[in-house]
Amino acid sequence: MTVQDIRSFNRFYTNVIGALDYGRHVYAPYTLTEARVLWELAHSSRTDAADLRTELSLDSGYLSRLLSKFEEDGLVERSRSTRDPRRRRVTLTARGRETADLLNERSNASVSSLLARVPAADRPRLAEAMRTIRTVLADGREPRPEDVILRGPAPGDLGWIVQRNAAVYAAEYGFDADYEGLVARIVADFAEDHDPDRERVWIAELDGRPVGGVMCVRDDNDPPGAARLRLLLVEPDARGLGIGDRLVRACVEFAREVGYREMVLWTNDCLTSARRIYQHHGFALVAEKPHHSFGVDLVGQDWRLDLHSDLHGADER
Repeated sequence: MTVQDIRSFNRFYTNVIGALDYGRHVYAPYTLTEARVLWELAHSSRTDAADLRTELSLDSGYLSRLLSKFEEDGLVERSRSTRDPRRRRVTLTARGRETADLLNERSNASVSSLLARVPAADRPRLAEAMRTIRTVLADGREPRPEDVILRGPAPGDLGWIVQRNAAVYAAEYGFDADYEGLVARIVADFAEDHDPDRERVWIAELDGRPVGGVMCVRDDNDPPGAARLRLLLVEPDARGLGIGDRLVRACVEFAREVGYREMVLWTNDCLTSARRIYQHHGFALVAEKPHHSFGVDLVGQDWRLDLHSDLHGADER
């Protein structure tokens, strides 16, 4: 293989996906870089300007001008970071989130149209070739926290949540099929009836595959204004990269931004790693009760977080 081979492939691929004329490709007045910044703001828990600059390898002056343009268009708001007052936090407005969602839908439609031209028999070969490119160019290095992205669910991801929760909890805690049934009902309820402005699912992706997930849903059993964190999961081979922490942070920050008063969750005392993450983000244990569920004896726990009492405490714990 030569340099020219790779450059030729790059030219071919950028033409195929419309990278050089992204705005016209998805019928939107944004470049590929601008759309990527909006995507990061919509899906990543790291939304300080400095984080965006590092994540996307952008020049600080260029990013500043881009964010100013977004601010003038009413897509973003900038404020002091809750983690470090010296940093600037960037958040999407309601209009900005609608724009990011629209761009995401159009990009998905564009790729779906491209994939539709590939015969079904050739798709596994194409997927394997793409994995091979990623693996070879990664040069065998270990995954890093910055390699993980948080995004919304794609087709098939809700099914993945059910399947992986069932498999992981069976392997690690001996849960039976009753747990899979519970997860399936939770996911089905979300899929059939959820408020996209106040309820959300995050998928953690590493090297093109889902490795974690969490849900934020309204809680009908608690007083009005409560959100519930549900189904936090990180794949065993992806642990140690801070994925659980990022998922919980995204959930908590979203709940604050859309106006929930508090966040609640139910877990079991055997889930020690998850409990440490909840404590780190300021959740307090408010009740616990022994029970026999999913084929095993457990101690259920209720945790609660006041979303307005201390905006800085979770970062200091």
